[in-house]
Amino acid sequence: MESALTEVFPLGVYRRSDGSTHACARVGESIVDLDRPGNLDGILATGPTGWRELYDELPGLAARGELIPLAEIELVLPFTVADYVDFYASERHASNLGRIFRPGQDPLPANWRHQPIGYHGRSGTVVVSGTDVVRPCGHTNVDGQVAVRPTERLDVEVEVGFVVGVGSNLASPIAVADAPRHIFGVVLLNDWSARDIQAWETVPLGPFLGKSFQTSISPWVVPLASLEAARVPPASSSGPVSDYLVETEPWGLDISLELRINGELVSTPPYREMFWSPAQMLAHLTVNGASTRTGDLFGSGTVSGAAPDQVGSLIERGQGFLADGDDVVITATAPAADGGRIDLGEVGGRILPAR
Repeated sequence: MESALTEVFPLGVYRRSDGSTHACARVGESIVDLDRPGNLDGILATGPTGWRELYDELPGLAARGELIPLAEIELVLPFTVADYVDFYASERHASNLGRIFRPGQDPLPANWRHQPIGYHGRSGTVVVSGTDVVRPCGHTNVDGQVAVRPTERLDVEVEVGFVVGVGSNLASPIAVADAPRHIFGVVLLNDWSARDIQAWETVPLGPFLGKSFQTSISPWVVPLASLEAARVPPASSSGPVSDYLVETEPWGLDISLELRINGELVSTPPYREMFWSPAQMLAHLTVNGASTRTGDLFGSGTVSGAAPDQVGSLIERGQGFLADGDDVVITATAPAADGGRIDLGEVGGRILPAR
């Protein structure tokens, strides 16, 4: 087990005045240029040894380097998203949606507590925070009337995303214990969802156009090694799971999330209550021999707690959906090694009318 990082420097990418992009580290409300052109792909691929060398260099670089105020820069997508997978790891959320989409049936599918459930999304529609969200169109079935129309039930999904640094070979599953050697860091994620499109298309295969139009992530990647103090057992540790999903060390995370719409605090989803951990999700993603690549992104699925003000999507609240012009922002913090809190940044977007 590597020692926890006592200082936290989230990594991102900004655009210089000459149009080029460079990797940077956040230092409070400023950044320091890492003098690495391009994005974070090269850093992600160096693996645990390279990551640790960079972490060891950052305090000195932050102390002696030129600091540039955040207000003066443009942040861009921090890495090339190779593949994108979204999981469904909150038992509360899965149960709530099961009652909505499958009334009169067991809200949880029979397989849900046996394996992390997920679906493949579109890496090409993952965008950086601040990118506007154009209301999508698709097939809906409203009171038996099937038509192609703009969604009337545009929703948010408050999630945490995990960024793969070192990939794996085909037919070489990643063990739960090896996940920290592959997962570089954490981003905040909003998997925008068109619930009316999703409801009509989901039978029999699952999410497609209701999800694929856009997924937003925060511009900052917080190193996983920064979150040692946030580690807690996932809910799955309370019951039997398949051998490949058994954790010898806990990889649940005590992350506190906040969802605001037009500046108003709507909910505070608690990530610590998630059933499946990121290590378990990555192990399941590869147990069949699927390979991973540098820049792979997998989302936790919507984070929801037990209370009405802890749900991570509007459909669970039953109080309407997003309107054109709405501004949505997700923020999060986690315990730090020094007893303080780590700021995981924010992911936001504004809703534009359908085209």
